[in-house]
Amino acid sequence: MASVLAWISGSGVVQGVIIGAALAFLTAILIMNAVGRSITTRVNGWSSIRKVGQPGNGLLVRAAAAKALPVVNVFEEAAYWTTIRDGSGGTLSGAHGYTLHFAAGQLPPNDAFWSLTATDAVGYMMNNSLGHSSVNDRSQLARNADGSVDIYLQHEVPAGHEQNWISTPPGKFKLTLRAYLPGAAILDGTYRVAPVVRAQ
Repeated sequence: MASVLAWISGSGVVQGVIIGAALAFLTAILIMNAVGRSITTRVNGWSSIRKVGQPGNGLLVRAAAAKALPVVNVFEEAAYWTTIRDGSGGTLSGAHGYTLHFAAGQLPPNDAFWSLTATDAVGYMMNNSLGHSSVNDRSQLARNADGSVDIYLQHEVPAGHEQNWISTPPGKFKLTLRAYLPGAAILDGTYRVAPVVRAQ
């Protein structure tokens, strides 16, 4: 037995198996990333995958959707948009301040609730006693005179806008907007999330 093991280890079989498995894994990741890009819709810097959980999705689509959005509901139950970039293509960073403007009547339409969350680039919420990492339809958001809503996204407290503030991590961060039991305008694709605008 020892001689067989010595022959296997010396013949390159083990190394070949390890290299083959590593190449297969990397190839699978590249394929899933390509499929993920092909099923992702991008509007105003926000990305969404409408095909999550749909019947008839092939193996690759299911794998790509699970890699991008693990353990999520079908789009008809919960619509998700994510972004790591502002509307000009710049990377979101706590070194800057941003606003997200919802015109009057343009908060995410839904039959349950919506929420907007800031996390670090990996997806972890920041432990912050100064401010909230998210707002939702139950937040007492201040409205502008025309009925629109501005949400302020920055690391430091925005003077005079504390009510509509989401505290962001100091470094790179990601935003996730969710609408549970999304309304008809989301389901038919006519609803567009506004771009995140960097403060001047």
